[in-house]
Amino acid sequence: MSEAGIDAGLIEKHNESRMEALRRDYEALGEQLDRRGIAIDAIKEKVAAFGVAIPSWGVGTGGTRFARFPGPGEPRDIFDKLADCAVIQSLTRATPTVSLHIPWDKADPALLREAAQRLGLGFDAMNSNTFQDHPGDRYSYKFGSLSHTDAATRRQAIEHNIECIEIGKAIGSRALTVWIGDGSNFPGQSNFTKAFERYLDSMRAIYAALPDDWRIFTEHKLYEPAFYSTVVQDWGTNYIIAQELGPKAFCLVDLGHHAPTVNIEMIVARLIQYGKLGGFHFNDSKYGDDDLDSGSIDPYRLFLVFNELVDAEKRGAAGFNPAHMLDQSHNVTDPIESLMVSATEVARAYAQALLVDRNALEAYQESNDALMATLTLKAAFRTDVEPILAMARVEKGGAADPVAAFRESGYRRKVAEERPAVAGGGGGIV
Repeated sequence: MSEAGIDAGLIEKHNESRMEALRRDYEALGEQLDRRGIAIDAIKEKVAAFGVAIPSWGVGTGGTRFARFPGPGEPRDIFDKLADCAVIQSLTRATPTVSLHIPWDKADPALLREAAQRLGLGFDAMNSNTFQDHPGDRYSYKFGSLSHTDAATRRQAIEHNIECIEIGKAIGSRALTVWIGDGSNFPGQSNFTKAFERYLDSMRAIYAALPDDWRIFTEHKLYEPAFYSTVVQDWGTNYIIAQELGPKAFCLVDLGHHAPTVNIEMIVARLIQYGKLGGFHFNDSKYGDDDLDSGSIDPYRLFLVFNELVDAEKRGAAGFNPAHMLDQSHNVTDPIESLMVSATEVARAYAQALLVDRNALEAYQESNDALMATLTLKAAFRTDVEPILAMARVEKGGAADPVAAFRESGYRRKVAEERPAVAGGGGGIV
């Protein structure tokens, strides 16, 4: 495990050279918001309290079906991953938890817990993996897992998910995320109804193993890796699953797993309305399941999602407690830098949504003034909230400019010296 970390003195020095400009920008924005009846310090406090989980797999270089090009200092194991996640948290102060993927991150729970505590991290939702075969598996998931035609294969997948729950209990997690790659590539290959019935039966067995204070999140994907049909393909199917399983079951919304024209923010609103929004995997998409950096393609869509979340927060929607996690694949950028930028973009969307004049928006909606309603949203989205984000980071001990501070630290060079180079290769969607 690399213990290079980021020296607090470096962050302090980094901030000193920027504080005067930041104070001026913060005060100027405060005056602007004050004219709109918004207290900037109240927004800053909410932003400072907001956090998004880091996916353990996100700190490594991703890839495509065709190739993977690893960067220097790739994490060797879960403990290196935790060290990288701690760097992200030390600079952004917005990523206090890590979401593990089993069996990729399987290790002694006591050692995991000790490492996380030492690094100032906690654990978010556990993630199971029955979308690929693993050493020691008796049965293959080539033709499915929880919905497989073979009962023994389904039982193996169920037991794996239950193992994830047990590991999670030992390290302080309180949720399990289940995504399966089950589906078909050819018409006639699978009986849609029977496959879904088998999936539900398997999920009921997993649900029965949940502790009382846990939640289970099911994730829908339009496709990947199955291209003709997917067992959990859209939010309607996902909602049916959550309803069938019970009160501890919720829907996970991944921003990348929808067709380009789908109105994701309306899906979010529907799931909130019926008490089944479990949380998010934040990323961005141009065509399909692209897993691009959050806010890199359509920051306005990210803002519109948070507009629905802030609306629910302000009106006290029943059972509203969404989990927030990044889920990205970094093919051509430094993963730590991309995750820091994405965490910032998610916080930015939240801050912008907090600036929406809710009373004015409701009045325009009720009077059917479409133009003024949309301009009310645009007024919040166009506001540069960077001074709020930076000040919140600095006051919590983070960096005014996380990417600049990371590069100044030389962390990537240091860990590259400790961690052996990883060979590139092809095969497998990451």
